[in-house]
Amino acid sequence: MNKLLREKIKEAFQAVLPLTVVIIITLVILKVEFKTILNFSLGSLLLMIGLVVFNIGATQSMMELSEEIGAYITRKRSLFLLIFVGFTIGFLITVSEPSVWVLGEQFKGTVDKFVLIGFISVGVAIFLVIALLRFVFQIKLNILLVILLSILFIIAIFIPEEFVPVAFDSGGVTTGPMAVPFIISLGLGVLSTSSNYKKSEDSFGMVGISSIGPILAVFILGLIYSPKADASTIEETKNILGFIAQYLKEIGIAIIPFIIFFVFFQIFAFKFPRKRVIRIFVGFVLTYIGLVIFLVGASVGFMNIGSFLGETIAKFNSVWLLIPIGIIFGFVIVAAEPSVVVLVGQVQEVTDGVVGKKAMVLVMSIGVSLAVGLAMVRVVYDISIWYFLIPSYLIAVILSFIVPKMFTGIAFDSGGAVSGALTSTFLVPFAIGAANIIYDYNQTKILTNAFGLVAFVAMAPLVTIQLLGLIVKLKQLRKPDLVAKDKIIEFEEEG
Repeated sequence: MNKLLREKIKEAFQAVLPLTVVIIITLVILKVEFKTILNFSLGSLLLMIGLVVFNIGATQSMMELSEEIGAYITRKRSLFLLIFVGFTIGFLITVSEPSVWVLGEQFKGTVDKFVLIGFISVGVAIFLVIALLRFVFQIKLNILLVILLSILFIIAIFIPEEFVPVAFDSGGVTTGPMAVPFIISLGLGVLSTSSNYKKSEDSFGMVGISSIGPILAVFILGLIYSPKADASTIEETKNILGFIAQYLKEIGIAIIPFIIFFVFFQIFAFKFPRKRVIRIFVGFVLTYIGLVIFLVGASVGFMNIGSFLGETIAKFNSVWLLIPIGIIFGFVIVAAEPSVVVLVGQVQEVTDGVVGKKAMVLVMSIGVSLAVGLAMVRVVYDISIWYFLIPSYLIAVILSFIVPKMFTGIAFDSGGAVSGALTSTFLVPFAIGAANIIYDYNQTKILTNAFGLVAFVAMAPLVTIQLLGLIVKLKQLRKPDLVAKDKIIEFEEEG
């Protein structure tokens, strides 16, 4: 346990420190008062503590439980059971995701919050079932993605423009720190009956498929609702006690469905020994405490700072500075996302270390930095989101037919993982703060241009990780003896 604790502390420190240093340097350059910098530093410390506790808890609770559930429903060989469990899990983990409720609050002036959350949750549930059925009917991931994305973009033609950014944002926020480890481990559990499942190209892709569901659901909602121009974009300001109370309640509600699932399966299926049951419950408690601490730190240290920096920089004569600063923020924020930490660990485990943590984080960081830069180009120059999304998704789909299939699954799962809590609490307020100044608080313009940043962040790994796969494939073709034909593509990394 001491070794695990030291490892998690080291990972959290390495993940959060670069982001903290970059923001503090920015605040010092802008001559922000010392009290504000101190509050931000406190938030960063809470971020690191929360990340450590969350990772230890998630490893021995949600990830272990969901893999067992996946293996159980596969052994039963009941299509009805698979569909029922998949739909129920998809709906509950989405309803319990704190970022989804934040999105509902931000968009409640346009659509009733509960209607939006309901549509998004059903969308995730249906597409999680589709992701599971892909294993049953052995449908290739790239073929399924072409079909689903084609349907998505055809429906998009008929959607009011104001719904487009929030629809794509919903695809990112639904796959947060609660959903990513559970969905991926569920898929691994379903595949675990195969003796070679750890080497399977199908081990990943479930998060990517599931994240298409809420986009399509909000598009359908857009055909029903006429958007209003008074959408709320900023949450009310809270102090640290307010955030503690908020997240104790929200994460408490979020963790309940997972505990219910465990109790149900423990009574009727698993019948784990007492010692293992206690360990899993301790894991749930640690997950709960860690995520509360992390979100409080993110909200106290990053939310107000994000909005402040966006507004301050937008007031400069050189408003284009938002673009390079956004690129820097995007690069250093990825490693601190809880979902990313969980995903890269699972990728390394499933591929037996072939795809390493450092390489994964570096490639995702490069992609997200460019994505945030492009998102700020939209904010500064008022450019339609379609000029960016259509070419990017087209490139991602084309690459899926060229690169090793493992990279396609990892890429689409990474898109959900990178668009997590820090994106919602820092990058989105940063974009909104800038848009407030640039568009003089015109809510329609803010809704159209500031929203969509999460979509850009989620889109980035779809291209960059597959490009990495393409580079590795080309190297393999030049030196075919480096990798055996029946093994996963491998690449080197230092450390």
